Amino acid sequence: MRITRPTRPARLVTLLGAAAVGLSVTAITLPGTAGATPRQPVRPTIVLEHGAFADASSWDGVVERLQRAGYPVVAAANPLRGPATDAAYLRSVVEDIDGPVVLVGHSYGGTVISQAATGLEGKVKALVYIAAFLPDTGENSLGLTNKFPGSTLGQVIAPVNYTLPDGASGADVYIKPDKFHQQFAADVPADKARLMATGQRPIAAAALEENSTRAAWKTIPSWSLVTTEDQNIPVAAQRFMSARAHARTTEIDASHAVSVSRPDAVARIVEKAARTVR
Repeated sequence: MRITRPTRPARLVTLLGAAAVGLSVTAITLPGTAGATPRQPVRPTIVLEHGAFADASSWDGVVERLQRAGYPVVAAANPLRGPATDAAYLRSVVEDIDGPVVLVGHSYGGTVISQAATGLEGKVKALVYIAAFLPDTGENSLGLTNKFPGSTLGQVIAPVNYTLPDGASGADVYIKPDKFHQQFAADVPADKARLMATGQRPIAAAALEENSTRAAWKTIPSWSLVTTEDQNIPVAAQRFMSARAHARTTEIDASHAVSVSRPDAVARIVEKAARTVR
């Protein structure tokens, strides 16, 4: 029997057809195969809330480290008018962010994040308290400060009265500039502390006595950094609140201005919380 060889065009069609079959097979990638792209870990947005006598720039060193680690960061402005007002504002900031959030509060900012995050458990995945208040419902910052000895804040603050357009009056409180370094930021270089004193944001005196109405740490995992050299919030108060909230707690020998003096330590605990987000 004579075998007829395919003509050149026929052989070309055969080769192209085989190549097409090969391409179609290699283009199919099944889940779990070696060619699959590994799932990247979630990167939550870190929202930082400052406290009284500070502003968003107090987070600068922390922001730098978190951004270097690849986290999106928002250093929110805190109106410092009262837990309800301030929490409502922070909540609007959080709700405008796509994806999961880790909320971080310093000092009175802890009161604010505790109230703002309630009901946002699907979005706010972790709370981090930095030398901060973790109030329960019905508690306020002044009451928690006075619950334990050690704070000298009451001896160095100066009130400034103001009148609102509707005729209502109130008072803002500042730390006296010449007392700021020792009271608030003893482990910060003097030149830096002087700038912080000049740019400090006052808090409404009424805000320190306004009771919290919510406590998000009851439903959201929490972390706490306790500052043992703190002259604003007694270390005993910080330990009490952290233990009550079952927060994963780290202690550090630092002043109340730990986000300025030890941004590395603050960033580390925030990253620990952020790495739990899935």
